[in-house]
Amino acid sequence: MPEPRVPGSGGERMELPCGETVSPRGFDLGQREFDCDCGETHAVVTDAHPLSRFVPEDIAAQLRAVIDTDDEYDEFSMPHLMGSVMEEFPDEVAVRDVSEDGQVGAALIWVTDFDARRLHHVVVELLVELMDHAVSHIDDEGLEAEFESQMAEFDVERFVEAYRDQRDFEDEYDRPV
Repeated sequence: MPEPRVPGSGGERMELPCGETVSPRGFDLGQREFDCDCGETHAVVTDAHPLSRFVPEDIAAQLRAVIDTDDEYDEFSMPHLMGSVMEEFPDEVAVRDVSEDGQVGAALIWVTDFDARRLHHVVVELLVELMDHAVSHIDDEGLEAEFESQMAEFDVERFVEAYRDQRDFEDEYDRPV
């Protein structure tokens, strides 16, 4: 007997930026990217992923401590970060609210048109811009000059490469650093 079509029954599909559709139930919490039928590899992010997926935990803790949120989330987290990515790349990120489907294990799923390495690069660039903006609002010229000096030496690509090597992103059981 066919299963009735009710919300969360698994019958809903998620349209990806490439035009393909997938079932959100096809993703697991440890997954960072998947090979799509379109022939490309797409990054996958869920709200259950920690910010330390992209930056060291001490930086994630600082972001949580200094950024006030004005929504249902208690602190700065993956939905805020991926919201920033969606602002910059509205046509290259698909998001699906799966909070009503208890079999998914997450409330939100984002899939990007680009792979996980490119997403990591984009996220770090956005976080640097966010930190630069925050520092510009502080009445401390010395701190602002120090931050600018450090950013002049910061290489996003080298950071992403080193962080991904240290985290061993080939294994779904990597740990925060």
